[in-house]
Amino acid sequence: MASVFGRYAPSPTGDLHLGNLRTALLAWAYAKNSGRGFLIRMEDLDERSRPEFVTSQLKDLEALGLTWEGEVIFQSHRIDEYEAAFEHLSSRGLLYECYCTRRELAAITSAPHRPPGSYPGTCRDLSCEEREAGRAKLAGTGRGPALRLRVEGENAPLHIALVDAICGEFTGIVDDLVLRRGDGPFSYNFVSVYDDGVTGVSQVVRGNDLLPSTPRQIYLQECLAMSRPEYVHVPMVMNAEGVRLAKRDGAVTMKELAAYSWTSADIIELLGRSLGFGSVRSAQEFAAALAGENVGSKPWLIDPKELELGPACIRE
Repeated sequence: MASVFGRYAPSPTGDLHLGNLRTALLAWAYAKNSGRGFLIRMEDLDERSRPEFVTSQLKDLEALGLTWEGEVIFQSHRIDEYEAAFEHLSSRGLLYECYCTRRELAAITSAPHRPPGSYPGTCRDLSCEEREAGRAKLAGTGRGPALRLRVEGENAPLHIALVDAICGEFTGIVDDLVLRRGDGPFSYNFVSVYDDGVTGVSQVVRGNDLLPSTPRQIYLQECLAMSRPEYVHVPMVMNAEGVRLAKRDGAVTMKELAAYSWTSADIIELLGRSLGFGSVRSAQEFAAALAGENVGSKPWLIDPKELELGPACIRE
């Protein structure tokens, strides 16, 4: 097995659509072109996760020709590890309770004088009496306080810069991100960063909608003494209205497209042409084309209704 990896980490809450499949193919190709191994991780902590979607997603990835190292990683099997890492951060005084309700958070993070979605540390330095009042406020709501990572830095607010392989230089604010929700589960940011670090992931390929959250994740990596991976934030796939593609948009999954005579090779060609690759009909050809192309950062706009005409529409 390789010692460093790329990865693809879907949530098994439904069948993969064209946007998911394109990101998976890109992640695999970037890893192979850079001499890395490749891992599949099922981020199945979401309460909507279902075993049947694990099966269908893996079947679709195999149909595209993707291969991976070792067994599929399931986050639901790693809770004890997350608990240990979480307690280590807590023992260092890096966590604090947050009593803000969803309504309060919506008002805070939409304030015009703050970066969108950022948290100003409302609960970080409360007195004992204020904390007791916060717990009392949440009593009877079915949830306790969230646990946030206390961000420390010489300058406030803290900013972290990175260089993305596609998007270039990016600097973002780092706020006190949630590591554990008030209803118990660990946050995506926490478990994703932890898993990447402990499994040797040195290249993260994902949609560019996640670029703004990357500085927060880098800060968490530093707190966990983990190395920063190479980041490759790929362009999104949008529907005809310019909205992020979703399964409700029409025939956008491999199963649905098969009903209109699309084969796996046709779908690979479609995804390749969306990136300017020309005719590629296998994962290996896709990776070879990627090695000589600049992916760019523009989204791919697609009308799923046109796909119902069959694969001939690729070349029209």
